[in-house]
Amino acid sequence: MLSRALMMAGLACLCAYTLPMVTGRYLDRTATAEPSASSARMSGDRAAIPAASGAREVVLPAGPGGHFDATLELNGRSVHGLIDTGATVVALNETTARRIGLSLSTLDYSISVTTANGLAKAASVTLKRVKIGSIAVDNVQAMVLPDAALSGTLVGMSFLNRLSSFAVEDGALRLRR
Repeated sequence: MLSRALMMAGLACLCAYTLPMVTGRYLDRTATAEPSASSARMSGDRAAIPAASGAREVVLPAGPGGHFDATLELNGRSVHGLIDTGATVVALNETTARRIGLSLSTLDYSISVTTANGLAKAASVTLKRVKIGSIAVDNVQAMVLPDAALSGTLVGMSFLNRLSSFAVEDGALRLRR
C-alpha cells in the first residue's frame, strides 16, 4: 500500500513537472528565437559527457529552457529522456516500453495517476538497467503510462537515489556513482 502511495506521489510530481514543460514548449514556439537558440533546439539529443576518462561521473549540460535531457539506455536500448528530480520513479510511455522489450500484455494498469493530460492508469515495472553515459543502475523501479498520458521518458528519483550524488553546478547536472 505504501509503495502505491509513493508511486501516486511520484506521478503527481510528474504532472507538476510536465505542465510547465508543455506550456514552455508552446511559449518557445510562439516567441521569436535567435538563430543560435533555434539551432540548439534543433540539435535535440545531447550525449552525456564523461567527466574524465574512466570516471563514474557524467555531466549533462542544460538545454533550452534549463532542462537536462540526454540519450540514455533502458534495458540496453537507446532512448531520449529528461532527468526529473521531481519524479519519484522513472516514467515511460507504452511506445518506449515496447521498444525496450517490455510486454504490454502482461502489465497491470491498476495505478490511477493524474497527468497534465488528465487521469490515466499506470503499470509498475522494474527496468533491468538504466544507463546514462558511463553510469548504470540495475533493477530500477519505473511506471508505464499510455502514450496519450506521457509523450516521452522521465528519469526520476528511483534512478537518481541510487547514485552517490547528483547536483547542478555551473549550468550542468553532474551525476556520480
